[in-house]
Amino acid sequence: MPTSHTPSVVLTDVHFQWPDGSPALSGISGSFGPGKTGLVGTNGSGKSTLLRLIAGTFAPTAGTISTGGDVGYLPQTLTLRRDATLMELLGIKDKVTALRAIESGDAAVEHFDVLGDDWDIEARAGEALQDIGLSGAGLDRSVGELSGGEAMLAAISGLRIRRTPITLLDEPTNNLDRDARSALGRMLGDWPGSLLVVSHDLALLELMDETAELFEGGLTVFGGPYSEWRDYLDEQQAAAVQATRSAEQQVKKEKRQKQEADTKLASRARTGQKSYENKKGSKILMNQRASDAQVAAGKMRSGMDSRVQAAQDALDAAASRVREEERISVDLPDPQVPRSRRIAELWGTDRSYVVQGPERVAIIGPNGAGKTTLLERLAGCLPCTDGEAGGSLLTDRAGYLRQRLDGLREEATTLENVQDAAAAVPSGDIRNRLARFLLRGDSVNRPVRTLSGGERFRVSLATLLFADPPAQVLILDEPTNNLDIRSVDQLVEALAAYRGAVIVVSHDDAFLDRLDLDLILSLDRGGSLTQLASLPGTSLPGGE
Repeated sequence: MPTSHTPSVVLTDVHFQWPDGSPALSGISGSFGPGKTGLVGTNGSGKSTLLRLIAGTFAPTAGTISTGGDVGYLPQTLTLRRDATLMELLGIKDKVTALRAIESGDAAVEHFDVLGDDWDIEARAGEALQDIGLSGAGLDRSVGELSGGEAMLAAISGLRIRRTPITLLDEPTNNLDRDARSALGRMLGDWPGSLLVVSHDLALLELMDETAELFEGGLTVFGGPYSEWRDYLDEQQAAAVQATRSAEQQVKKEKRQKQEADTKLASRARTGQKSYENKKGSKILMNQRASDAQVAAGKMRSGMDSRVQAAQDALDAAASRVREEERISVDLPDPQVPRSRRIAELWGTDRSYVVQGPERVAIIGPNGAGKTTLLERLAGCLPCTDGEAGGSLLTDRAGYLRQRLDGLREEATTLENVQDAAAAVPSGDIRNRLARFLLRGDSVNRPVRTLSGGERFRVSLATLLFADPPAQVLILDEPTNNLDIRSVDQLVEALAAYRGAVIVVSHDDAFLDRLDLDLILSLDRGGSLTQLASLPGTSLPGGE
């Protein structure tokens, strides 16, 4: 259901084109309210571009954007000098510098102008840092001393400290471990002002007051968190599908009745013609009857045509409300992994675990524990070092999906990249398989560097899953990062159809919870591996 509110951001017929003239957004109109809004949509729908337009880092090609105050913006990729200070990361360097100058006795007017009413800026910054686990961290501390997750939380805290009326966050949970995600959730609980968040994180989206969607060039806003919006959308789609089926039946009925009426009219015309030819009645009377019959037949045909057209219009209207959301379809060859086959060995500083048969294994742990390093050692990309966590493959048929999806040849086409892994498979067969991954036509001949994030993900996944001979184990490092919710669903479906072993590193509990895991290992910063009965804070089927 749409919501009514006093908007903080209003978009009016907004268009945006890239420098080469290709459209990114066309005719977007809508508004965002004063609370917390989650913005969702498929990869390539323009979510990040829309945030940049609202933030003012991009200017619309046409249309207008009005905001109810200053805008704070956190981009998807946070890039900072490692020698930058924590106060710079928080965005409060000018105010802290002004405050310290005043406290040292410098009464220059410009210091008071910069500081404004923020006399407690250092105290508020200290409280904010304590809330995210950085208590005691001085504002002069170097960003290089922070982990990626700590830097992200600090940057978000800075937006909160600055109290901008409108704040935009683009995929803020990417690369955050569980503790950092919990801290972010607490931070967003009572966020001051309007908050617009682009995310595929289902747990984060449940904290939102409203859910907005970019779909097929249109923006809609629903008054509720993601799960309520999804339920509403599913109900609307079910009703639209039922209405379409009913309209299809009505079209068939009207066409059948029209055909029956045409048959009757034709029969009457033949009877009238025979009477005329047999001269049954006066010529004047017979001509009048023929004329009347033609008029009546014309009216009937016109009426029947109108009813058929009305039924067809109703069908078109109902069908237009049904979403055509294509989904990948994967029919994979069996990698022939018997349950007795030893696939890989994983070890920490304390003990080791053997992956056997088509097991699903998840490796979790805090940022900085070395999970990616463990996978790189397992995949043979890094040498194993004594006394550190690592692993070894017991099969030469393995596929590795890197966290950054950078295992592809950038200048090569989609088709060429997949052929690298399946050289013996005819190109026609590869094209047919890629079509099931929604990679069709000219897209398979484009260089990988030109693909969208969603397309790149599907190419990377196809390269692994279409390998010939098929991989007996898939090694996946944070595979849901930067994927829209629909793409995550596609990944889950593809893995469900895969009959080999899977070893996955992820902070996304909702994703892991759908993989029917056989083994959950937690890696700590000391390199120890511990087997868990279930994911932290979740209850897996069959778990304790």
